[in-house]
Amino acid sequence: MTDTSAASPRPVFCTKALTKTYGEGPAAVHALRGVDLDIPEGEFVVLLGPSGSGKSTLLNILGGLDRPSAGTAHFKDVELTGMSDAELTKYRRDHVGFVFQFYNLMPSLNARENVELVTEIAKTPMDAKEALALVGLDKRAHHFPSELSGGEQQRVAIARAVAKRPTVLFCDEPTGALDSATGRAVLKVLTDVNQQLGTTVMIVTHAANTAMLADRVIHFADGGIREVIRNREKLTAEQIDW
Repeated sequence: MTDTSAASPRPVFCTKALTKTYGEGPAAVHALRGVDLDIPEGEFVVLLGPSGSGKSTLLNILGGLDRPSAGTAHFKDVELTGMSDAELTKYRRDHVGFVFQFYNLMPSLNARENVELVTEIAKTPMDAKEALALVGLDKRAHHFPSELSGGEQQRVAIARAVAKRPTVLFCDEPTGALDSATGRAVLKVLTDVNQQLGTTVMIVTHAANTAMLADRVIHFADGGIREVIRNREKLTAEQIDW
């Protein structure tokens, strides 16, 4: 069941008329077409849509990895679209965690050392072993990526992202390379991060099965938002179909 009327917490992100165009003239690709969106703080949000619909482009702009062609994006009371490159770097360091489909772990470092890559630069980080315990891998801290399964590597990547205690965790197709059982385990970790740490979690995916995990589901199509649905009753990761 869905509810579109209940009051929301204050926005952690707010965009107005956000556009992104790649190229010029007849060959131009309009990745975002005037997106207006508020993301309440502390929610678990799924951005759902086919490849090329604009959802990853929006994630990259909100994460400070890309800039829009026009429009504005705010993080709380700060305008991201007005930041310098140095300010965006600081924003990413202090407030943002990223999890991608491919784990981007350093093969020569063990799990603990991969997490410590982030804790060494964060202002108030978790201990690396604490972050690994959060994802159920404290006993695998001394294993190298080649000694871990795909799901374990993804959980190390999540531990690395959350170890700096980010305000927002951005996940781009985090289960895209995983089987159903492993994918559910990764999604459970992400819901635990949201519920236990209060981190705003935003997942980009084309897999509709994740929608019932979310507080808010944003359906993307052709560079714009087709529909926003708020779930009044959510499922757990173990309950979703795959």
